[in-house]
Amino acid sequence: MAKKYISLGQLSVASELLNFVNNELLPDTGISKETFWAGLDKYVHELAPKNRKLIEFRENLQKKIDSWHKSKKGKDIDLKEYSNFLEEIDYLKKEGKNFQIETKNVDSEISKIAGPQLVVPVMNARYSLNAANARWGSLYDALYGTDVISESDGSQRGEKYNYIRGEKVIEYARAILDQNIPLQKGSWKDIAEIPKVNNNQLNLKLKNPNQFIGYNKKSNNLSSLLFINNNLHIDIKFDPNQTRGGLKDKAGIYDVILESAITSIMDHEDSVAAVDANDKVHGYRNWLGLMKGDLEYKGEKNGKKFIRKLNPDREYISSKGTKIKLHGRALMLNRNVGHLMTSSSILLQDKSEIPEGIMDAFITTAAAIHDFKNKKNSRKNSFYIVKPKMHGPDEVAFTNLIFEKVEKVLNLKKYTIKIGIMDEERRTTINLKECIREVKNRVVFINTGFLDRTGDEMHTSMEAGPMIKKGEMKSSKWINAYENNNVDVGLACGFSGIAQIGKGMWAAPDKMSDMMSQKINHPKSGANCAWVPSPTAATLHALHYHQIDIFSKQKELKNRTPAKLSDILTIPIADRPNWSVEEITKELENNAQSILGYVVRWIDQGVGCSKVPDINNIGLMEDRATLRISSQHIANWLHHGICSKEQVLETMKKMANIVDKQNIKDPDLKGYASYKRMSDDFDNSIAFKAACELVLQGRNQPSGYTEPILHLNRILKKSNH
Repeated sequence: MAKKYISLGQLSVASELLNFVNNELLPDTGISKETFWAGLDKYVHELAPKNRKLIEFRENLQKKIDSWHKSKKGKDIDLKEYSNFLEEIDYLKKEGKNFQIETKNVDSEISKIAGPQLVVPVMNARYSLNAANARWGSLYDALYGTDVISESDGSQRGEKYNYIRGEKVIEYARAILDQNIPLQKGSWKDIAEIPKVNNNQLNLKLKNPNQFIGYNKKSNNLSSLLFINNNLHIDIKFDPNQTRGGLKDKAGIYDVILESAITSIMDHEDSVAAVDANDKVHGYRNWLGLMKGDLEYKGEKNGKKFIRKLNPDREYISSKGTKIKLHGRALMLNRNVGHLMTSSSILLQDKSEIPEGIMDAFITTAAAIHDFKNKKNSRKNSFYIVKPKMHGPDEVAFTNLIFEKVEKVLNLKKYTIKIGIMDEERRTTINLKECIREVKNRVVFINTGFLDRTGDEMHTSMEAGPMIKKGEMKSSKWINAYENNNVDVGLACGFSGIAQIGKGMWAAPDKMSDMMSQKINHPKSGANCAWVPSPTAATLHALHYHQIDIFSKQKELKNRTPAKLSDILTIPIADRPNWSVEEITKELENNAQSILGYVVRWIDQGVGCSKVPDINNIGLMEDRATLRISSQHIANWLHHGICSKEQVLETMKKMANIVDKQNIKDPDLKGYASYKRMSDDFDNSIAFKAACELVLQGRNQPSGYTEPILHLNRILKKSNH
């Protein structure tokens, strides 16, 4: 269907985007539509050529690296020679003097509180509201509904409430209270009646009396006690008449509410499928609703209709008798897209598409102006943009320039827009200190991400040789050095107490017991936030931040020996690839199944992030980062003759059959097309062909990214409807 464009100066703007900006976004911001469009027109024509040059520079670097590896074929890589070469071609920058970041007006959720970070697709209003409201979560619900409480000895989950399981939940929760709010004598398990607060003082004797922050009463009876530990609040709920599934509690406790997702990233990038103006407006409209505070989701559950809104703030009476107000929602950050992709939503003077990241910056920031009035999100009048897929300091400097232009047009103070640097590209990792220097007045976040970073590792070094198996990557030399380097550099640049150092996603939302035993390694590594896939996961992961005092841990880590550049540059190629046919087949099937399970929903249904069953039927959260690593891995093995094109296509067809069977009961997703089997007609399945293209053309994709092929095929699919 032909798009309707309206001319504004040198711009041609899709009518749906123009109407959204003029009629929904700009009113009440103090920015006129004439000012907004004239400013965007002027600066995008200044910035777009710079954007193109940066992408061309990436491509030229890749060609030089490919040539270098080809010239060394059959020889061991000399890391000193390799790093010298990377310096010569301006891939590796010379490191400058030490410095400290100078970011001001940072909300305490970023600077002072360590805790889980929830990432959700902004195009899904229900998920977005759930994520914002996940600031507070029920520990009882999180325990009862997950495998953290085992199903042994009669404590299975079922349709009816299981009293045995309920007792285990209570026992677990009491142990948590003993660990984090210890009493002077005895245990929370021994309390046999509702505690009392007289003259604002609690009758329970705590080991640390300062942990008692406040309370609430209902009909003169205690209804809530508020405590603090490691800057995180714990709200214990009391009601002698309240039961959990018929189970009364001797202490009158009916729930323990934990401060959970301290921050949340509303994502316009890897977890959405936004390929045209209609999709972009959908995401922008939800973000605007979050910033205005009026976003709603109307749904139905078990035959009952409900409306979901943003939660209000929480109020308590302090131990001094004054009123306390605590923020009821996670602090929301916004992930814009990177520098690569362009959008047909706006055409420039030469009819080329607008760089999508520039459009995102202008529109998402304009939406944040509404929040500066009502302070539903930031109390510091700051707006937080997480910027992915930047390669090295020059690209970070370019983002800084974009933000300066946006602030100018929208009449905002310099450095109002803060930046989160995603350290997920190899050139950023080895130049991280210089990347941070470029935005030392804006930076509030750096993080690591295993999947995208591995995808870039493989693409950059495609010509070096066949890569080790995907499952072996996590124990390879470069990745441990990469994870440590991110923390080392952040701490050396003064992040502690100002900015977040983050770690990656827990991908298996049904495996919460495993998460509880493994994800504590993120706070232990010095990270003051780490990604979780659901509100329930946020509530459980919050317990790790009660166990670890992050800011003390960061002081301790500041004195360790920093990670070595030579380790980060160690390429994960197989020393002597002598895998058996069975091993190669298994690896190909694992990758192919992951690719197809994700791509079929992206192309056919427009779902950018979903729980996809893996080859063993374990549900894993998949987004474009998982797709990048799987497609690049097969592309690498194909390039080095570990497998053949015929073998890959045969495997893809075999796995498409399996994915179709896994998805046979896939419920129709509201607002999305119903599931269509790939294996019924491989030749005419756009999704199947797109999945194959991602592998067969993977070596030639810019930085190994999946967006160009996905977008083209999703547009094709939409045009066929």
